[in-house]
Amino acid sequence: MVEFLTKETFKEKVFDFENNKDWKFEGGKPCLIDFYADWCQPCKMVAPILEELSEEYDGKVDIYKIDTEAQQELAGMFGIQSIPSLLFVPKEGQPQMAQGALPKDTFERAIKDVLKVEK
Repeated sequence: MVEFLTKETFKEKVFDFENNKDWKFEGGKPCLIDFYADWCQPCKMVAPILEELSEEYDGKVDIYKIDTEAQQELAGMFGIQSIPSLLFVPKEGQPQMAQGALPKDTFERAIKDVLKVEK
């Protein structure tokens, strides 16, 4: 199930940016964060793919969504200029950003290569 994040839940589950200057992932498993807006057509194309991935990788990868309209501080912190923007966050190492409505196989490749997770 895709989970929607606010600033508070983001700090608990991903990165407590108010207490850490350097990246320190707070989550228990790798995650994928979709920065989106309700009016964004490409975001609507990505949404069902993310739902499928959340079921296929259940228990292995957390999939989150952040509404850039409601969570402008988070969007600004990551310098989100275009949406959808997708942040792949491995357990170890730096997160990587991708932009645009990606096809499902591209998500699967990134989950494997960046997040180091197999189905």
